[in-house]
Amino acid sequence: MRSWIPTSGALQYLHYDVFTGTAFEGNQLAVFLDGRGLSTERMQAIALEMNFSESTFIMPSETPGTDVRMRIFTPQNEMPMAGHPTIGSTFALAHTGTITPDMTRFVFGLNVGPTPVDLEWKSGTLSFAWMTQLVPEFGPAIAARGDVAAAIGLVEADLVPDLPIQRISCGVPFLYVPLRNQETVDRAVSDAAGFRRLKAATGIDLAIFLFALSNAGGQETVYSRMFAPEFGVPEDPATGSASGPLGCYLVHHRLVTGDAAARILSLQGVAMGRPSRIHINITEQSGTIVDVKVGGTAVLVGRGELNV
Repeated sequence: MRSWIPTSGALQYLHYDVFTGTAFEGNQLAVFLDGRGLSTERMQAIALEMNFSESTFIMPSETPGTDVRMRIFTPQNEMPMAGHPTIGSTFALAHTGTITPDMTRFVFGLNVGPTPVDLEWKSGTLSFAWMTQLVPEFGPAIAARGDVAAAIGLVEADLVPDLPIQRISCGVPFLYVPLRNQETVDRAVSDAAGFRRLKAATGIDLAIFLFALSNAGGQETVYSRMFAPEFGVPEDPATGSASGPLGCYLVHHRLVTGDAAARILSLQGVAMGRPSRIHINITEQSGTIVDVKVGGTAVLVGRGELNV
Protein backbone atom coordinates (compact mmCIF):
# COMPACT_ATOMS: atom_id res chain seq x y z
CA MET A 1 0.00 0.00 0.00
CA ARG A 2 1.37 3.40 -0.96
CA SER A 3 2.04 5.71 2.00
CA TRP A 4 0.50 9.16 2.12
CA ILE A 5 2.75 11.88 0.68
CA PRO A 6 1.93 15.55 1.40
CA THR A 7 1.07 17.50 -1.74
CA SER A 8 3.26 20.47 -2.47
CA GLY A 9 1.28 23.71 -2.14
CA ALA A 10 -1.74 22.12 -0.45
CA LEU A 11 -3.26 23.84 2.57
CA GLN A 12 -1.96 22.10 5.70
CA TYR A 13 -3.95 21.84 8.93
CA LEU A 14 -3.73 20.30 12.39
CA HIS A 15 -6.74 18.70 14.05
CA TYR A 16 -7.00 19.29 17.81
CA ASP A 17 -9.46 18.25 20.48
CA VAL A 18 -9.74 21.20 22.85
CA PHE A 19 -10.63 21.59 26.53
CA THR A 20 -9.55 18.01 27.12
CA GLY A 21 -6.37 15.99 27.50
CA THR A 22 -7.98 12.89 25.99
CA ALA A 23 -8.27 12.23 22.28
CA PHE A 24 -11.81 12.09 20.86
CA GLU A 25 -13.25 14.16 23.69
CA GLY A 26 -13.57 17.94 23.95
CA ASN A 27 -14.28 20.21 20.98
CA GLN A 28 -12.79 19.56 17.56
CA LEU A 29 -10.77 22.27 15.84
CA ALA A 30 -9.00 22.57 12.51
CA VAL A 31 -6.02 24.95 12.62
CA PHE A 32 -4.85 26.10 9.18
CA LEU A 33 -1.29 27.18 9.81
CA ASP A 34 -0.90 29.52 6.82
CA GLY A 35 -4.00 31.42 5.75
CA ARG A 36 -2.17 33.93 3.59
CA GLY A 37 -3.82 34.57 0.24
CA LEU A 38 -7.18 33.08 1.20
CA SER A 39 -10.23 35.26 0.70
CA THR A 40 -12.92 35.54 3.35
CA GLU A 41 -15.23 33.53 1.09
CA ARG A 42 -12.63 30.78 0.74
CA MET A 43 -12.06 30.58 4.48
CA GLN A 44 -15.79 30.33 5.05
CA ALA A 45 -16.10 27.56 2.45
CA ILE A 46 -13.24 25.65 4.07
CA ALA A 47 -14.84 25.94 7.51
CA LEU A 48 -18.08 24.55 6.08
CA GLU A 49 -16.15 21.71 4.45
CA MET A 50 -14.46 20.83 7.77
CA ASN A 51 -17.84 21.16 9.55
CA PHE A 52 -16.30 21.48 13.02
CA SER A 53 -17.78 24.03 15.41
CA GLU A 54 -14.94 26.29 14.31
CA SER A 55 -11.80 26.42 12.17
CA THR A 56 -8.95 28.92 12.45
CA PHE A 57 -6.62 30.53 9.93
CA ILE A 58 -3.23 31.84 11.07
CA MET A 59 -1.58 34.79 9.31
CA PRO A 60 1.23 37.24 10.05
CA SER A 61 0.57 39.94 12.60
CA GLU A 62 -1.26 43.02 11.31
CA THR A 63 -1.32 45.05 14.53
CA PRO A 64 1.50 46.24 16.82
CA GLY A 65 1.57 44.32 20.07
CA THR A 66 0.24 41.10 18.54
CA ASP A 67 2.19 38.00 17.55
CA VAL A 68 -0.12 36.66 14.81
CA ARG A 69 -3.40 37.49 13.13
CA MET A 70 -6.08 34.82 13.46
CA ARG A 71 -9.51 34.55 11.87
CA ILE A 72 -12.15 32.16 13.23
CA PHE A 73 -15.07 30.66 11.31
CA THR A 74 -18.02 28.45 12.21
CA PRO A 75 -19.59 26.55 9.29
CA GLN A 76 -21.85 29.59 8.74
CA ASN A 77 -20.20 32.72 10.19
CA GLU A 78 -16.95 34.48 10.98
CA MET A 79 -16.57 35.05 14.72
CA PRO A 80 -15.21 38.17 16.45
CA MET A 81 -13.50 35.89 18.99
CA ALA A 82 -13.88 32.39 20.36
CA GLY A 83 -12.38 30.37 23.19
CA HIS A 84 -11.73 26.83 22.02
CA PRO A 85 -10.19 28.07 18.74
CA THR A 86 -7.85 30.36 20.67
CA ILE A 87 -6.78 27.69 23.17
CA GLY A 88 -6.44 25.02 20.48
CA SER A 89 -4.50 27.30 18.13
CA THR A 90 -2.15 28.16 20.98
CA PHE A 91 -1.31 24.48 21.38
CA ALA A 92 -0.91 24.11 17.61
CA LEU A 93 1.54 27.01 17.43
CA ALA A 94 3.49 25.58 20.37
CA HIS A 95 3.61 22.23 18.56
CA THR A 96 5.02 23.83 15.41
CA GLY A 97 7.54 26.01 17.28
CA THR A 98 6.00 29.43 16.67
CA ILE A 99 5.39 29.59 20.42
CA THR A 100 8.49 28.55 22.35
CA PRO A 101 9.05 27.48 25.98
CA ASP A 102 10.70 30.80 26.87
CA MET A 103 7.37 32.57 26.28
CA THR A 104 4.92 33.20 29.10
CA ARG A 105 2.41 35.14 26.99
CA PHE A 106 1.32 35.12 23.34
CA VAL A 107 -1.02 37.70 21.80
CA PHE A 108 -3.49 36.90 19.02
CA GLY A 109 -4.92 39.60 16.81
CA LEU A 110 -8.63 38.72 16.69
CA ASN A 111 -11.58 40.66 15.31
CA VAL A 112 -12.22 42.05 18.83
CA GLY A 113 -8.61 43.26 19.04
CA PRO A 114 -5.44 42.00 20.74
CA THR A 115 -6.19 38.92 22.85
CA PRO A 116 -3.47 37.68 25.22
CA VAL A 117 -2.97 34.06 26.20
CA ASP A 118 -0.87 33.18 29.26
CA LEU A 119 1.20 30.02 28.92
CA GLU A 120 2.12 27.30 31.40
CA TRP A 121 4.90 24.82 30.55
CA LYS A 122 5.99 21.44 31.88
CA SER A 123 9.32 19.94 30.82
CA GLY A 124 9.42 22.18 27.76
CA THR A 125 5.92 21.24 26.62
CA LEU A 126 2.91 23.55 26.77
CA SER A 127 0.64 22.16 29.49
CA PHE A 128 -2.08 24.81 29.93
CA ALA A 129 -3.22 28.08 28.36
CA TRP A 130 -5.30 30.95 29.82
CA MET A 131 -7.12 33.25 27.41
CA THR A 132 -8.02 36.76 28.61
CA GLN A 133 -11.49 37.89 27.54
CA LEU A 134 -13.17 41.29 27.61
CA VAL A 135 -14.86 42.43 30.81
CA PRO A 136 -18.55 41.54 30.77
CA GLU A 137 -21.48 43.48 29.38
CA PHE A 138 -24.68 42.49 31.21
CA GLY A 139 -28.04 42.82 29.54
CA PRO A 140 -31.35 43.10 31.39
CA ALA A 141 -33.25 40.07 32.63
CA ILE A 142 -35.47 38.49 29.96
CA ALA A 143 -39.15 38.57 30.85
CA ALA A 144 -40.29 35.98 28.28
CA ARG A 145 -39.15 33.05 30.38
CA GLY A 146 -41.74 30.62 29.05
CA ASP A 147 -40.82 31.40 25.44
CA VAL A 148 -37.12 30.82 26.13
CA ALA A 149 -37.84 27.53 27.90
CA ALA A 150 -40.06 26.38 25.03
CA ALA A 151 -37.31 27.13 22.49
CA ILE A 152 -35.14 24.45 24.10
CA GLY A 153 -37.92 21.92 24.65
CA LEU A 154 -38.61 22.74 28.30
CA VAL A 155 -41.27 24.52 30.36
CA GLU A 156 -40.97 27.51 32.66
CA ALA A 157 -41.06 25.25 35.74
CA ASP A 158 -37.69 23.81 34.61
CA LEU A 159 -36.02 27.20 35.17
CA VAL A 160 -34.51 28.26 38.48
CA PRO A 161 -37.23 30.65 39.70
CA ASP A 162 -35.08 33.23 41.49
CA LEU A 163 -32.32 33.55 38.86
CA PRO A 164 -32.64 35.64 35.68
CA ILE A 165 -32.36 34.62 32.06
CA GLN A 166 -29.80 37.16 30.90
CA ARG A 167 -27.75 38.26 27.92
CA ILE A 168 -24.03 38.57 28.73
CA SER A 169 -21.06 39.20 26.45
CA CYS A 170 -17.30 39.09 26.90
CA GLY A 171 -16.84 39.62 23.18
CA VAL A 172 -19.66 37.40 21.88
CA PRO A 173 -23.18 37.61 23.38
CA PHE A 174 -25.01 34.54 24.70
CA LEU A 175 -28.29 34.05 26.50
CA TYR A 176 -27.77 32.37 29.89
CA VAL A 177 -30.52 30.06 31.10
CA PRO A 178 -30.14 28.57 34.62
CA LEU A 179 -31.93 25.23 35.02
CA ARG A 180 -32.96 23.31 38.12
CA ASN A 181 -30.53 20.38 37.87
CA GLN A 182 -28.31 18.36 35.57
CA GLU A 183 -31.16 16.06 34.57
CA THR A 184 -33.08 19.07 33.26
CA VAL A 185 -30.04 20.22 31.29
CA ASP A 186 -29.90 16.78 29.66
CA ARG A 187 -33.61 16.93 28.72
CA ALA A 188 -33.21 20.14 26.73
CA VAL A 189 -33.15 19.92 22.93
CA SER A 190 -31.55 22.02 20.22
CA ASP A 191 -34.24 22.88 17.68
CA ALA A 192 -33.72 25.41 14.90
CA ALA A 193 -37.48 25.82 14.50
CA GLY A 194 -37.77 26.57 18.22
CA PHE A 195 -35.13 29.27 17.91
CA ARG A 196 -36.98 30.81 14.98
CA ARG A 197 -40.21 30.86 16.98
CA LEU A 198 -38.39 32.53 19.86
CA LYS A 199 -37.01 35.21 17.55
CA ALA A 200 -40.44 35.82 16.01
CA ALA A 201 -42.13 36.09 19.42
CA THR A 202 -39.50 38.10 21.31
CA GLY A 203 -36.81 39.35 18.93
CA ILE A 204 -34.21 37.26 20.76
CA ASP A 205 -31.63 35.96 18.28
CA LEU A 206 -28.81 34.58 20.41
CA ALA A 207 -27.06 31.31 21.05
CA ILE A 208 -28.40 29.80 24.27
CA PHE A 209 -26.13 28.60 27.06
CA LEU A 210 -27.98 26.44 29.59
CA PHE A 211 -26.51 25.24 32.84
CA ALA A 212 -27.14 23.90 36.32
CA LEU A 213 -25.00 23.90 39.41
CA SER A 214 -23.21 20.58 39.53
CA ASN A 215 -24.57 17.92 41.88
CA ALA A 216 -22.05 15.24 40.93
CA GLY A 217 -19.86 15.78 43.98
CA GLY A 218 -16.72 16.28 41.87
CA GLN A 219 -14.62 19.30 41.03
CA GLU A 220 -17.10 20.71 38.49
CA THR A 221 -18.93 23.89 39.44
CA VAL A 222 -21.56 23.73 36.70
CA TYR A 223 -22.89 21.26 34.18
CA SER A 224 -23.61 22.97 30.87
CA ARG A 225 -24.64 22.83 27.22
CA MET A 226 -24.69 25.37 24.37
CA PHE A 227 -27.12 25.50 21.42
CA ALA A 228 -26.62 27.68 18.33
CA PRO A 229 -28.55 26.01 15.47
CA GLU A 230 -29.03 29.28 13.61
CA PHE A 231 -25.23 29.62 13.39
CA GLY A 232 -24.67 26.12 12.00
CA VAL A 233 -23.82 24.66 15.42
CA PRO A 234 -26.78 22.63 16.77
CA GLU A 235 -24.78 21.89 19.91
CA ASP A 236 -21.23 22.75 20.90
CA PRO A 237 -19.12 20.39 23.07
CA ALA A 238 -17.10 23.24 24.59
CA THR A 239 -17.69 26.97 24.24
CA GLY A 240 -14.86 29.09 25.58
CA SER A 241 -16.37 32.39 24.45
CA ALA A 242 -19.49 31.55 26.49
CA SER A 243 -17.54 30.30 29.50
CA GLY A 244 -16.10 33.69 30.46
CA PRO A 245 -19.59 35.24 30.65
CA LEU A 246 -20.80 32.10 32.45
CA GLY A 247 -18.23 32.73 35.17
CA CYS A 248 -19.33 36.36 35.30
CA TYR A 249 -22.97 35.27 35.73
CA LEU A 250 -22.04 32.94 38.59
CA VAL A 251 -20.00 35.60 40.37
CA HIS A 252 -22.40 38.49 39.68
CA HIS A 253 -25.37 36.54 41.07
CA ARG A 254 -23.33 35.19 44.02
CA LEU A 255 -23.59 31.55 43.05
CA VAL A 256 -19.80 31.52 43.38
CA THR A 257 -18.03 33.71 45.93
CA GLY A 258 -14.59 34.37 47.38
CA ASP A 259 -11.60 32.34 46.25
CA ALA A 260 -13.86 29.92 44.36
CA ALA A 261 -14.20 32.56 41.62
CA ALA A 262 -10.63 31.77 40.56
CA ARG A 263 -11.31 28.05 40.07
CA ILE A 264 -14.68 27.69 38.38
CA LEU A 265 -14.94 24.54 36.28
CA SER A 266 -17.64 23.99 33.66
CA LEU A 267 -18.33 20.45 32.45
CA GLN A 268 -19.81 20.67 28.96
CA GLY A 269 -20.37 18.25 26.07
CA VAL A 270 -21.36 15.20 28.12
CA ALA A 271 -24.68 14.86 26.32
CA MET A 272 -22.77 14.68 23.02
CA GLY A 273 -20.33 12.03 24.23
CA ARG A 274 -17.49 14.60 24.15
CA PRO A 275 -16.92 15.72 27.75
CA SER A 276 -15.04 19.00 28.00
CA ARG A 277 -13.61 20.78 31.03
CA ILE A 278 -13.37 24.55 30.77
CA HIS A 279 -11.56 26.42 33.55
CA ILE A 280 -12.70 29.96 34.42
CA ASN A 281 -10.97 32.58 36.57
CA ILE A 282 -12.91 35.73 37.49
CA THR A 283 -11.37 38.65 39.40
CA GLU A 284 -13.49 41.27 41.19
CA GLN A 285 -12.48 44.59 42.70
CA SER A 286 -15.00 46.41 44.90
CA GLY A 287 -17.83 44.36 43.45
CA THR A 288 -16.86 44.97 39.81
CA ILE A 289 -15.49 42.25 37.54
CA VAL A 290 -12.15 43.48 36.23
CA ASP A 291 -10.55 40.36 34.74
CA VAL A 292 -11.96 37.33 32.91
CA LYS A 293 -9.83 34.32 31.96
CA VAL A 294 -10.78 31.01 30.37
CA GLY A 295 -8.30 28.18 30.25
CA GLY A 296 -7.68 24.59 29.34
CA THR A 297 -5.63 22.05 27.48
CA ALA A 298 -5.74 20.50 24.01
CA VAL A 299 -4.52 17.33 22.35
CA LEU A 300 -3.34 16.80 18.78
CA VAL A 301 -5.34 13.99 17.15
CA GLY A 302 -4.60 14.38 13.44
CA ARG A 303 -3.22 16.39 10.55
CA GLY A 304 -4.09 16.76 6.92
CA GLU A 305 -4.24 18.93 3.85
CA LEU A 306 -6.83 20.42 1.53
CA ASN A 307 -6.40 21.05 -2.15
CA VAL A 308 -7.63 24.62 -2.63
